Order: sequence, then structure tokens, then C-alpha cells
Amino acid sequence: MPNSAMELRKSWIIDTTLRDGEQAPGVVFSAEEKRDIAAQLAAAGVSELEVGYPAISGDELETIRSIVAMRLPLRVTSWARAKWDDIEAARQSGTEAVHISFPVSALYLQLMERSYEWVQEQLSELIGKAKDYFEFVSVGAQDATRADIELLSRFVCDASAAGAQRIRLADTVGIATPISVMHLIGELQRVTSVDLEFHAHNDLGMATANAFTALAVGCQAVSVSVTGLGERAGNAALEELAIALKLSGEFEATIKTEMLSSLCETVSKAAGRVIDERKAVIGKAVFQHESGIHCAALLKHPLSYQPFLPEQIGGREHELVIGKHSGSAAIQHFFAERGIPLSRSEATQLLAKVRQMATEKKGLLTAKELEELYTELFNIH
Repeated sequence: MPNSAMELRKSWIIDTTLRDGEQAPGVVFSAEEKRDIAAQLAAAGVSELEVGYPAISGDELETIRSIVAMRLPLRVTSWARAKWDDIEAARQSGTEAVHISFPVSALYLQLMERSYEWVQEQLSELIGKAKDYFEFVSVGAQDATRADIELLSRFVCDASAAGAQRIRLADTVGIATPISVMHLIGELQRVTSVDLEFHAHNDLGMATANAFTALAVGCQAVSVSVTGLGERAGNAALEELAIALKLSGEFEATIKTEMLSSLCETVSKAAGRVIDERKAVIGKAVFQHESGIHCAALLKHPLSYQPFLPEQIGGREHELVIGKHSGSAAIQHFFAERGIPLSRSEATQLLAKVRQMATEKKGLLTAKELEELYTELFNIH
């Protein structure tokens, strides 16, 4: 547990569900769904909403305007490429902030047929002009984790000198590890005092760990999405990071975690993506227990084999399921809840039948199957 005298650190959480999340293949949010998601994110305590890419279409621009008109209690940011037409579209959308993305890796500069000198020129020109229209201007180092560190350091210094108020380090293809994130941020903190943000992708399954590490080593902000929705394997998941920050005892609790289950259900439904039952934090299996040792302990203390309680994310109570690995305590508990007291001896007899059936069906037993086994074994009519 944290020391009560410890000063809790602040974290700035940027949600990009409506921008990067919608870039997941086959995902399309309606305008109404976007407004609903935006409202729930604001209510949950997200610091900033990356609301979308206004230059993509007139419909997108109008949807963003409608979200701006809601006057939600969070910063609303639009996304733009390093092109004045994109920034103009962002201005028309009415967002108070804009994020401008630049290529920084050798590969991305080559693909876009640009030199770093072009990047320097655009930083100087676009940031200055953007600050005439927006209260907050951030810039992104696209593919930062594959960029040469000397060039990336130049980019950070040039962006800061041009007036950028925050710089995003994008792990665009998700190759970072917590150790590499630690080293990368440490290197850049030596050359700048401007706020840094880390944008994690989950291609190696480390997005949330990388986002947490970024905050732990001094990054001021991270971007996430609900359920980790995003391109390929997705992004750092808001619900995972929120719980990790809360359990660490090192950060202020800015996210209302009791709203996470309903928020994830809303996004999952709108995205047409079913939440995997083993999905960290919010999956159904997170609070299901079969092992006899675990169930016996959970009946004594709910945190014995759970890192947090389901009500902390607005979920239902944990569930003791019955199968091959169950123990007599879980059997007694199941029938006690139905007003049928079983002795330890009776539970042990029934357990043998339970394990036999679970092995034969290669799965868990239903309540009906348990009741039928009980009736058959003890000749109850």
C-alpha cells in the first residue's frame, strides 16, 4: 500500500476511441454513437478527447462540431496531418486544441518523399499559424520508436522552439517495450522540458504496460482507447490503464473506474466487437473462479485471488463456477445459496460425480446439471 504521506502524481489521459479507435477495420460509429461515447468519457473523468479527423469528410466535420457544442468538461482535440488544409478543417470544427502529426522515422520520411528539412520548415510555419486559432497545439512524432534518436531529439527541440505545447511519441507499429520506453523518454527529457505524451499500440501485447511505464518515468500524458480499440492489435486500453494507475497507489484517481463496464459495453456495441471473456479488467472470465483452492479462499476473503473487486469497475459480483477443478467448499456454497445445506461428506461424494461429468463434457456444469446430480445421488424426489 502507498505511504499516506506520499504526494500522488498527476496523469493526463487522452482518449482516442473516436479517432484511432474508429480506424479499426470495419468499425464505423454513427454521429449519435460518437456523442454518447464522448459524454460517457467526459463523465468518467477523461482529461482530453481526441475527437476525430475533421478533414476526412464534411460529415465528420459536422459530427465534431456537434460534440464541441455539447461543452463537455474536458479538452476536445482534433487531429491533422502536417498540412494547412487539415489544420483549417480542424479550425472549422471548433475544437479548442489541435494535434498535428509529422513523420520522423527514416522509413516514413522516405514513404512520404520528404526530408527532415521539410519537417523543420513545416514545424515553424504550421505551429505558429495554428496557435493563432487554437488554445493548445500538440505535435506528433509518427513512428517515433523506429526513428533515429538523434533525429528524434532534433524534432523535439525544433517542435518546442516553434511553440508546441506537447509532443506525442507514437509507437506507431507497437514495437516498444517498457524498458525501451524508459530509455526513450529518459533521452528526450535530457534535451527538452516540453510536455511529452506516449501513444502506444498493442502489436506485441505491451501497450498498457508501455503507457503505464511512460507515466511512471515522467511522461505527462498518454493516449488510450476504450477496450484498446484501434488498428491491428489496438491501442493501450483505457480500462486497463485506469485500474493499473489506481492499484499502483502512485497516481491521483482521475478516472471514475465504476463507470468502466458500462463505457466498454457502449463502445463494444457501437463498434460491433464482442468483448472477449478473457479481456483484462472487463472480461467475464476475470471474475470467474473454478479452482477448489481459489474458491475456498475467496469465500473467506474476496481479494484472496482477485486484484480488485468487480464493483470497482461497475461489474457484477465474482462467480464461483463448478467444473473438474472445483472443491467441496464451492459445492457447499452453490447449494447453500439455494437453501440446501450439505455436509462436507455429502459435498465430497457429489464432487466425485461433478468431476466425472466435467471430464466427460470437457467443460463446466450448469446449475441444472448440478441439481440433477444432487437429486440422483441422494435419491431426492
